Amino acid sequence: MSTATIRRVAVVGTGVIGASWAACFLSRGLQVAATDPSSGARQRLEHAVMQHWPTLVTAGLASGASLGNLTFHDSLDAALEGAQFVQENGPERIDAKRELFAAIDAATASDVVIASSSSGLLISDVQTACRHPERVVLGHPFNPPHLIPLVEVIGGRLTSETAIRAAIDFYRAIGKRPINPQKEISGHIANRLQAALWREAFHLVSIGAATVQDIDDAIAYGPGLRWAVMGPFANLHLSGGAEGMRHLLEHLGAPIENWWAQLGTPAMTPDLKRMVIDGVDAALAGRKDSDLAAQRDLIILDVLRAKAAASAIP
Repeated sequence: MSTATIRRVAVVGTGVIGASWAACFLSRGLQVAATDPSSGARQRLEHAVMQHWPTLVTAGLASGASLGNLTFHDSLDAALEGAQFVQENGPERIDAKRELFAAIDAATASDVVIASSSSGLLISDVQTACRHPERVVLGHPFNPPHLIPLVEVIGGRLTSETAIRAAIDFYRAIGKRPINPQKEISGHIANRLQAALWREAFHLVSIGAATVQDIDDAIAYGPGLRWAVMGPFANLHLSGGAEGMRHLLEHLGAPIENWWAQLGTPAMTPDLKRMVIDGVDAALAGRKDSDLAAQRDLIILDVLRAKAAASAIP
């Protein structure tokens, strides 16, 4: 199916990620049919979309964008009726995914791409539950999907190139920045990079080398500012001066390797969990999560605008 003809998207699962996806699709002028079996899901979805909408208005709505294009359905089959693209956001358990994908597959036309927001599972392990596994892809967003452009599109062993291309084209058409990693791997790409940083952050807290606030400041007011503009390799290249990456690796390659050897491997013990929770509570004392999220989104929007206007930035 051509991405130009996709006007109706089904959002299956409306938690944090699903609700954000729903808001994103609505802002692009699409009709969104949502479903979630949990109690109170409809009310939570409507509340979340309303919270996201002012930021999306500021970002700029597509022609035809309207909150009135959102419908919620108690049954999966009703939500999937007439769907031209499916974004699944169910529980991160392989048994639940397989059961859900089998039901989605049975209720949709065979040319409809079914994309999973799974943050770590392999599509190859999910798609075999379907009659038409060739149209099943990973469409993993970065939180919050209504604002962050990244989507990781990866096929499983049985996924067709046609489905991968259709998903990439669809996401790009609604303003996303899809990437297509060539190898299935648990956690995909972005989450594995995050996990590497988290591991050392937890390690530094566990050995008393830094507080939670120290670590957040070290990233938010240090490399995080550069990473918001360009990725780690491009930033390393600029750190190498006139000779770029070649000079950087000749002079810092050995020290970097030495730092790798000293990185920690912390265990998620009850004591470490308590230390991190207490540290976050202390660092964010007096601040409301809703205010943090709203201001975060506005700053991200400013960064995205600046990046879009910077012709030299990749």
